[in-house]
Amino acid sequence: MVRNLAVEYQHGFTLYPTTPAQSRQLACTMTDKPTSSPNTVVGKPDATGIYRHGFGLKSAVQDEIVSDYHGPIVEQLRNNDYTLQVGSLRLVLAREFGFCYGVDKAVDFAYQTRRMFPERRVFLTTEIIHNPGVNRRMREMGIEFLHGQYANGTTLDQLRPDDVVILPAFGASVAEVEQLRQLGVTLVDTTCGSVVHVWKRVEKYAKDGFTAIIHGKYSHEETIGTSSRVTQYPGGRYLVVRDKAEADVVCNFIRGSVSAATISDKFSRATSEGFEPTRDLQRVGVANQTTMLSSESLEIADMLREAMIDRYGLDTVDDHFRNFDTICSATQERQDAVHAMGSQKPDLILVVGGFNSSNTTHLIEIAGHYAPAYHIEDASYLVSPTQIRHKRWNSAETEISENWLPTLPATIGFTAGASTPNKAVGEVIEKVMEFAGVLGPEF
Repeated sequence: MVRNLAVEYQHGFTLYPTTPAQSRQLACTMTDKPTSSPNTVVGKPDATGIYRHGFGLKSAVQDEIVSDYHGPIVEQLRNNDYTLQVGSLRLVLAREFGFCYGVDKAVDFAYQTRRMFPERRVFLTTEIIHNPGVNRRMREMGIEFLHGQYANGTTLDQLRPDDVVILPAFGASVAEVEQLRQLGVTLVDTTCGSVVHVWKRVEKYAKDGFTAIIHGKYSHEETIGTSSRVTQYPGGRYLVVRDKAEADVVCNFIRGSVSAATISDKFSRATSEGFEPTRDLQRVGVANQTTMLSSESLEIADMLREAMIDRYGLDTVDDHFRNFDTICSATQERQDAVHAMGSQKPDLILVVGGFNSSNTTHLIEIAGHYAPAYHIEDASYLVSPTQIRHKRWNSAETEISENWLPTLPATIGFTAGASTPNKAVGEVIEKVMEFAGVLGPEF
């Protein structure tokens, strides 16, 4: 079975304020994971008029969610210590994979919202999570999209006060939420608590006069939301670095070997408006998009700290550098689980998840160090026993590879990104078994 969605999700939120003062007024304690303690605000909007705790309909939608996303063969693997021997094929499932608690919450709230407002138009600002199957299911439920590849053409200025708009698990920018509030729509917030944790961190940097260096993708929905938390404060500044190579450029500027013009040119789309490298890179605080490769985030923080030591000296480094690990626990656990599965020396690893899913992309990057590994969105990408359609982690396009399925006897490992339902993983496993000639009637 999937996690018990009847539990209450309790989060403290930085509540899309319009001013820093409002942010301070509305801030409350956050717990990262679900708790079973009673939630007295279920079904009620908060002080900003946004619904953040569902509508008390968890039990009403639970069977539908299980039906849509449950994978029986996945449960069979879990119950057998994540391993199953079928003839001469050994199946190994990563011990942490698939839907995380933040995705559970977002999907649950979306189903509750549709059930709560059956006669009203319901929209998502963008993809609720980065999984094509889940987003298609949202559309089948009558939930439309305002932005992105699933948008139906409805624009913000066409919204009516009786419409309902869901904010996705990644969150949304301060400006977008305020615009929606001004339109008078009913707002439902499904933002993951781990994302909110990052917001709190970068807000603290901005208030203390530190520029936020965000390890992430500047066009990713989560990073757009995070960077908007910085600029709501006077003098708040940010710079987004995608990887160690970009961080190295910033470090070399701090040391004095790269010009301000180089920084301004290279990061023109990844900095706050009016960013001045000489002024804004004297004091920095590191944060990250929660789905990035954790080891790289830690290395980037170390690189920036060393650059500050080289520039200002060890005795004063704390005046110029701050860092708090904001990689979410679910991302870390899934990455660690791939390393552990890789140590079992599988002949092949299949990673299941949306091609635009950042955390899934990093899983395939790790998996490739241990075995031939392929990133697929669902079972349809297993074209035949000899052909697989997949996407490399460092490529923008899919491709067809030949002879992907190893000769038996073989061990095949499976994992999935935090936005991938068990059902999708199970369908991939079953198709592999079919192609390998070991799918019996018991499956």
